[in-house]
Amino acid sequence: MTDSNPIKKPTDRVMVAPSMAVSLANEGTVPKPSVLAPRTLRLCFLSVILGGVGFVAAMVLMKAIGLLTNICFYGRWSFAFTAPTDAHLGYWVILIPVAGAIAVGFLARYGHAGIRGHGIPEAMESILTNESRVPRRIAFLKPLSAVLSIGTGGPFGAEGPIIATGGAFGSMIGQMLESTPDERKILLSAGAAAGMAATFGAPISAILLAVELLLFEFSPRSLIPVALASGVAAGLRILAMGASPIFHMQPFGAPSHLSLLFYALIGLLCGVASVGVTKMLFRVEDIFEKYIPVHWMWWPAIGAVVVGACGIFDANSMGVGYDHISAILSAHWALSAIALLLIFKWISWTIALGSGTSGGTLAPLFMMGGALGFLLGIGIVHLVPDAGVNAGVAALVGMAALFAGASRAFLTSVVFAFETTLQPHGLLPLLIGCTLSFWVSCLLMPDSIMTEKIARRGVSVPIHFQANPLEHLSARDAVTRRPSIVALGTSIGDARKTIDVAQQPPNEYAVVVDMNNHPLGIVPIKNILDPGIAAAAIVDHLPIMPVAALKADHPLRMASRIVVDSNPHAVIIIDPAMPGAPLGVLTAEDILTAATPRP
Repeated sequence: MTDSNPIKKPTDRVMVAPSMAVSLANEGTVPKPSVLAPRTLRLCFLSVILGGVGFVAAMVLMKAIGLLTNICFYGRWSFAFTAPTDAHLGYWVILIPVAGAIAVGFLARYGHAGIRGHGIPEAMESILTNESRVPRRIAFLKPLSAVLSIGTGGPFGAEGPIIATGGAFGSMIGQMLESTPDERKILLSAGAAAGMAATFGAPISAILLAVELLLFEFSPRSLIPVALASGVAAGLRILAMGASPIFHMQPFGAPSHLSLLFYALIGLLCGVASVGVTKMLFRVEDIFEKYIPVHWMWWPAIGAVVVGACGIFDANSMGVGYDHISAILSAHWALSAIALLLIFKWISWTIALGSGTSGGTLAPLFMMGGALGFLLGIGIVHLVPDAGVNAGVAALVGMAALFAGASRAFLTSVVFAFETTLQPHGLLPLLIGCTLSFWVSCLLMPDSIMTEKIARRGVSVPIHFQANPLEHLSARDAVTRRPSIVALGTSIGDARKTIDVAQQPPNEYAVVVDMNNHPLGIVPIKNILDPGIAAAAIVDHLPIMPVAALKADHPLRMASRIVVDSNPHAVIIIDPAMPGAPLGVLTAEDILTAATPRP
């Protein structure tokens, strides 16, 4: 039986068979895990594909929204991405968003309820609670619901649903292929980043969004696939649409020291506003859940009535409004028009999203933040004309700061505002404004617009990026008890004598070794102690389970991956200084105990 139980050797593990283990141990070197291990290379290849998928999904979604908008508001067949601003339908305009919202409600009830909301919290929840498994229907129903909602005048951005769609495709690929939860998380994040990069042509901020809201880690193994997906999607966008920034504004010079103080003030005020916007949104959600006595599938239609009513007073509040953001940044609108847009966009977006329909948050928050920043900037210019404040820069700071405070995606906000305008002198005001907005938001509310919903469901969301303790501990650190070792040919009676039943914590497995002390596999100790087995029987008659083995000075992270992937969930730890000598057997409980900080 010595040759029938070889120890398996995964890619980054040590043993294949006793003879192989001896040769590796005698080399005196410990192979180091590679960033570009074969499975990581596979993730990179899949991420390149996801970059293309994200680009196609973004383009199809934008064209579909444009087509439905043109049909509903202008009665023409055109794929041009447009806004309902010039439709002039009078009071009939109320019926269009209501019809779209009814369709979204039916789709959510009879398709999948996961299409409700703006998509990112749902993606976060699937990562944190469902091993990054997104239902496959979401990949098709989410973009369809977004087309119905936004194409009929919903005051949302298309980027949230596109991010959710890209993430759903990434998760779907991970589920179709053999992959671990961690790999599915990377693929989901890569798909989401591809969707954002394809929408805005902002690949770096797409990577940062994935890091801050989906990955919750900063490691090459995760970043390289996400960067590939984002880069491919952005490159395809440039090929199809050119490299011009999506938001246009007049170039400006370096800010003065005094103006930076006022941009900081704008950041602070936008931080306060972000708290108000977030709290009001979830207050509206509470009102719908507690006081609207109809099924939730009808709630979006109720919210759409408000959308249409706001559209009567200000048609600019309807639709995505990317052009409106450019108009605010370039100061092309009168103050009254910007003030009206801020008010009615906030009302319609808050009530519509709170009703549970489908739509994104990025564009509305950027639009409202830009409008608020512009109004504050104009006020500062009139009160302190010598401060050197530029109203366009104030709008840029407000745009990013409101999103930074609401989403807590601080770096994403700064880099996104730069990538979408390509204004290098705006980086310092952006950094200052977003920092203060983020600080105020953290001070005044425990959760963000991205995490409040899932936090209410009891889902704990990571808020700090911490080093993986499994990376800084060795497998030796988790070995806390003497191993139970039995040799082939040993009788069950003699094997029982070698097992220390009083040892605490007790061993769950015994290591079976050959005459040279090379481990061949493991046997549950309860089998050896089974009184139903005769003492004269030999260990060879027991089923010996082949498991992987790892040298003691390898990172505990590698041991954890072996334990997760193997059956049984255990790994033999061997001493590199003594060829093949087992130090013990690690289980998931041992690894968790070693990685948990002591009080």
